[in-house]
Amino acid sequence: EKMKSGVILFLLFFFLSSLSGEQEEVVFIGEKGKSILLPCLGLPDNAPLLRIQWNKSGEILVSHVNTQPLSSGHLSVLKNGSLSFTNLMLIDEAVYRCVPVPRNDSLSRNILLQVADGPAILTADIKPATRLSNGTLYVQKGSDISFECSSESYPSQNLTWVLDDAIKASITGSSLNFKISNLQPADQGIYTCRAQNLLSNRTATWTQELLVYYVPDRHPNCSWEEASSPDLVHFNCSWFGGYPVPTLQGVPEITENIGVTLNRTMLHDGQKITCKGQHTLKLPGSEKSCSFILKAPYPVGEPLVATVEGSNLTLSCTEDKSLPPAKTVWQKGKNQENIVPSSKYIINIQGPVITLTIVNITKEDEGVFYCWSENVVAAKELPVYVTVKSFADRSGVVVGLFISVVIVVAGVTLGILAYSRRDRICLSTAFEEDRTDVLSLVESDEEEVFHGAVPRLPPLSNGYGPTHTTTMVEIHQIQSSDHEDNVNDTDQAEE
Repeated sequence: EKMKSGVILFLLFFFLSSLSGEQEEVVFIGEKGKSILLPCLGLPDNAPLLRIQWNKSGEILVSHVNTQPLSSGHLSVLKNGSLSFTNLMLIDEAVYRCVPVPRNDSLSRNILLQVADGPAILTADIKPATRLSNGTLYVQKGSDISFECSSESYPSQNLTWVLDDAIKASITGSSLNFKISNLQPADQGIYTCRAQNLLSNRTATWTQELLVYYVPDRHPNCSWEEASSPDLVHFNCSWFGGYPVPTLQGVPEITENIGVTLNRTMLHDGQKITCKGQHTLKLPGSEKSCSFILKAPYPVGEPLVATVEGSNLTLSCTEDKSLPPAKTVWQKGKNQENIVPSSKYIINIQGPVITLTIVNITKEDEGVFYCWSENVVAAKELPVYVTVKSFADRSGVVVGLFISVVIVVAGVTLGILAYSRRDRICLSTAFEEDRTDVLSLVESDEEEVFHGAVPRLPPLSNGYGPTHTTTMVEIHQIQSSDHEDNVNDTDQAEE
């Protein structure tokens, strides 16, 4: 065990000796304006020393008796031989060596003192941007923004722009600037400019929260919901998709959605309900609204319907004018009781059209039906009077229809006969009061001539004939036995 311990100690001493030989220079880093203590690495253990000498860059800096401390300006040598600096300056950066007397160069080692300064005077800016009362900056979506940062540091520094935990830009130097074009909501967050001294690793930061504002692309959305009672309605207004949350009309707090319940006494037909939204940006067009006009229901259909007993009758009612949309039902009788769908009454709803089919209608179904429509504005009804005729009424209808057809056919027949004998109908028309014609009626047996006043013929249309013309017509009565003989031309007419 003793042999093993001796071997281990020997190897350890050998390793330390080798390491000491490789690292002849020890580095100490101090910061400007701070204090630092350099140990005397060449001081032997348990050996009386008469003098200690500190060299700076190969030249004697200070020499004094070990038992007495020495102070000179911002330098001092302690009793143990250490060299102390207060208010460290850049000129103190050099290679120092502690030399004990008697001299033992094998134990003495060089000490490199490096002085770091900064980072200091760190300045940063994000522009153009608007500052809120709490110090936060905001910009409009789509803007172009510049990020600027600078700092002083010795001997060198690293500058970095960080968004939350993501590095946006980095450089080794005294200033760092970069830009973001078409700023988007994803670029919103906390921006930090970090300056780090590469010698001392001292870090300085500048932090600023940046918000990206934008107005919702769409207009507010107005909607309504059914309430517990027909004379109540719940109106809703929402405006999503903007940042920060917009303000809606009539609501003091900032919210994206509001709702209000109104009753019929507060509303009327034609009333306009409007919801306006306002955004912090207050840009042209940032104030947007939605609205709708209330309309009372107006059911439309046939008010009078007649049918035959035993058939199926379908009543139709249409209501498409109301806003909010009305509820429409079918009712029956003076008490206007709602009709419940059954095998007798079939109700079908297709959009704004609601139909009621009465199966195998009877006289008991005769009466008034109501198409009842109601929304929060008002309630309107359409009365439909149904008449049911029996089978006897049906036969009477058939007989009446037959008689009507006979009358029409007879009229047509008489018209055809009159037209076929139109040559035997004489129509006369008076033309001028001062023009007269003489009509001679002559019978063949008595040879008597009758003269009568007849209208004159009108003048020739072409204007070349005489202006006044009188026509004499002699009409001879011909016996029936001789109606086929030729008529004497001299006895027929003479002008």
